[in-house]
Amino acid sequence: MLLTKDAFGEDFTWGVSTAAYQIEGAHNQGGKGHSIWDIFVKKKNKIFQNQHGDTACDFYNRYTQDLYLMYSLNIPNYRFSISWSRILPNGIGEVSEDGIDFYNRLIDFSLELGITPWVTLYHWDLPDALEKKGGWVNRDIKEWFGNYVSLCVAYFGDRVKNWMVLNEPMVFSAAGYFFGVHAPGRKGLDNFLAATHHAALTQTQGARVIKSMQKDSNVGTTFSCSHIEPFRMKEKDILAARRVDALLNRLFIEPLLGLGYPTADIKTLNRIEKYMKQNDEKDLIFNMDFIGVQNYTREIIRHATFVPFLQAKIVSAKERKVEMTAMNWEVYPESMYHVLRKFSAYPNMPPLIITENGAAFPDQVENNQVDDPQRIKYLQHTLEQVIRAKQEGVKVNGYFVWTFLDNFEWAEGYHPRFGLVYVDFQTQKRIVKSSGHWYANFLK
Repeated sequence: MLLTKDAFGEDFTWGVSTAAYQIEGAHNQGGKGHSIWDIFVKKKNKIFQNQHGDTACDFYNRYTQDLYLMYSLNIPNYRFSISWSRILPNGIGEVSEDGIDFYNRLIDFSLELGITPWVTLYHWDLPDALEKKGGWVNRDIKEWFGNYVSLCVAYFGDRVKNWMVLNEPMVFSAAGYFFGVHAPGRKGLDNFLAATHHAALTQTQGARVIKSMQKDSNVGTTFSCSHIEPFRMKEKDILAARRVDALLNRLFIEPLLGLGYPTADIKTLNRIEKYMKQNDEKDLIFNMDFIGVQNYTREIIRHATFVPFLQAKIVSAKERKVEMTAMNWEVYPESMYHVLRKFSAYPNMPPLIITENGAAFPDQVENNQVDDPQRIKYLQHTLEQVIRAKQEGVKVNGYFVWTFLDNFEWAEGYHPRFGLVYVDFQTQKRIVKSSGHWYANFLK
C-alpha cells in the first residue's frame, strides 16, 4: 500500500518521544537532586560497560539546537518527561528555581517553533530522597506525587495542555522492584506487589490533580504492551500465554477501567490485597482522555513448570531464529495491530495514542551520513498496521516515534540506538539518519 500522512486523517497527532534521564545529562547542574538512576548507574555491573547518563545527549545544555533540528524535520509534537528531582531536589519540600526555569525555557522555545509539548510526569527517575523513604513501596508516594504534579500544573499548565501521568508502570515496578535489573534495584514479590498497587493508585491521583487544576487538559497515561502468542497450540502453552498477557498487558489497564486486577489468571496477584485499603478499588478508576500504547514486538510463550508464580517463559527471538533488533527483540510490526485491537476491545476505552514505537539497529556513520533502511522499513510497516487497525474502527489518534535522539537506553547503556538522529556521545555531534529524513518528508 502507498503510505501517506493524509491516510491517517487531519486530526492525527504526529511526534517524537524522549525521556529526561535518557537525554538531559547535567546530572549535577542547576541544583538538581539525585534520582534513583543517578545512584543505580554507579553500582558495578548493573549497566552495559558501566555506562551512565551523567552527560547522555547533554540536552539540558543543547536543547535549543535539538529543537531547531526537530523543527527542521517538520515534527509538530514533542513528548518529553520532567525530571522530578530537577524541580524538587528532595522529591518534596523546596523547589529548585533553576529546574523550573529550564522547563519553562524548553516549553517556551518549543512553542516558539510551533512544536506542541506533551509532558510525561514520571519516566522512571524517582528522586533518591524518596527512595530512601521506601519509594514506590511506600503508600505515601501517592501524596508525594500529587504534590509534585500540582507544582508542574501550576508552573507549566498555562502552556501545557497534554499530560501523561506515568510511563510504563509495569516496567518500572517489575524491572525496578521485582527483578532488580533497573533502578532502584530492589527484588522480591512483596516489593513488586506493593509498588504495583501504589503506582496504580498514583496514576489516578496524578490525573485527578491535573483535572482539578486544569479543566481543559488532555490527560492520559502510557502502558507497555506486547502481542502475546503461545509457542504451540497446546493447552499448557495457551494458559501460560494467558498468564503472561495478564501480567504484561492487563495488570494496569484493567483496574484503571474498573475491572480490578487480573487475579483470575494469576492467582499470586491475590496477595496484592494486603496493600489495599478501603476505597482503593474506587480510587484505581479514572476516565482518562486517552491511553498511550507503547509497543515494540511480540512475545512467544511456552509453559515452564519451574518458573515461580507464572509457570511460563519467553521463547526468545534468538531461539526462534527470526529477524531481530539490537535489543534482541523480534521485528514483528503486526504486533502493533494486535495490541491496538486488544486495547480497543475494552468497554468504554478512551481513544488510543501510540506514545512510543521504534527500533534499534546497529547504525554506522559513513561519509558523515547514517543510512538505516531497516528502521525506515520497520516504521513504514508498523504504520501500515496502524492504518489497518484504523480501517477496522479502532480509535487511534496519534503516533510518536521512539526516539528523537540516540540516547542512554537504561541497563543496555548506549549500545542500542533508537534515534532518528545519530548522536556521537564523545563529541555530541548530531547527524540526521535517513530515517529522520524519511519521517520529515512523510510529515511534510
